[in-house]
Amino acid sequence: MRRNLLLTAGTFLTAAVILAGCGESGSSGTSAPPSAASGSGCAPVAGDKLVVLTDDKALQNTDNVVPAINTKASSPEILAALDKVSAALDTEKLIELNKAVDVDRKSAKDAAQEFVTANSVTTGITKGKGGDLTVGAADFSESKTLGELYGIALTAAGYTVKVQTIGNRELYEPALAKGDIDIVPEYAATLATFLSGKIDGANAKDPSSTDLTTTMTNLKALGDKAGLTFGTPSAAQDQNAFAVTEAFATKYALTTLSDLAAKCSGAATVLGGPAECPQRPKCQQGLVDTYGFQAGKFSSLDSGGPLTKTGLKQGTISVGLVFSSDGALAAG
Repeated sequence: MRRNLLLTAGTFLTAAVILAGCGESGSSGTSAPPSAASGSGCAPVAGDKLVVLTDDKALQNTDNVVPAINTKASSPEILAALDKVSAALDTEKLIELNKAVDVDRKSAKDAAQEFVTANSVTTGITKGKGGDLTVGAADFSESKTLGELYGIALTAAGYTVKVQTIGNRELYEPALAKGDIDIVPEYAATLATFLSGKIDGANAKDPSSTDLTTTMTNLKALGDKAGLTFGTPSAAQDQNAFAVTEAFATKYALTTLSDLAAKCSGAATVLGGPAECPQRPKCQQGLVDTYGFQAGKFSSLDSGGPLTKTGLKQGTISVGLVFSSDGALAAG
């Protein structure tokens, strides 16, 4: 699970703005979209198991995991090795990887090696010309684990690989473009938006999309300008998602966000998330615009963190913003 921000192109928050919008945990924190909720809604239901409601109208953009490579360092053998990792990954497997590290407390390297072995990732990898490669990773566990996966695959392709934690995108993307590092696990929609803002300016049209082909077409065009090449995106996504307890989903017969809007718009329904959620097009405002969902109350908590997950499990909120690859969503 990564540390996402609820931002889209043209929406840039300074720390001062974020702090100004934050209230105490459990308070509204910021004004919500005008509520047209007229039904009774769905009161929270406590439970230990969390489930994500399917985004059946594609509110969220396609933040699929994709390898980003410095173009000068790229080769067919490197791309083929990285694509083996992409082919083995989907969101459920990424959730299990995150559970192994974040919940079961395994090291990123050990979790990656177990995944590679279980999924035969290195079988059939073609040897490249060899040499030294540095895989960069952002400073959160999912990125580190993905970096280790890339490292194992590239080692099998005959390269000497160092996996190095760099920090945030503002630090590692320039290092990748300059060739100080060679490869980074990335997220298609978020990187497209980041590069567009950097290359074309803050007022550029957002190149990310709910369609993966469109997102990747735009990302590759931006990559050409930035000196970056991309492997095949995986089916694994780490993006905003909305979770409820399994008990809540069972009680109200919900599997999708359309179900939530149709059955649970109303006064008793409590939406939990970060303070900026009510105005964000991929959070509460998006639920209103895309699904017609009307919560009776908004509770200011955090961005898919312990406050939101605790609120769901303890039954103080009905539905909460989480990240789709969170290890807490693992089955069992």
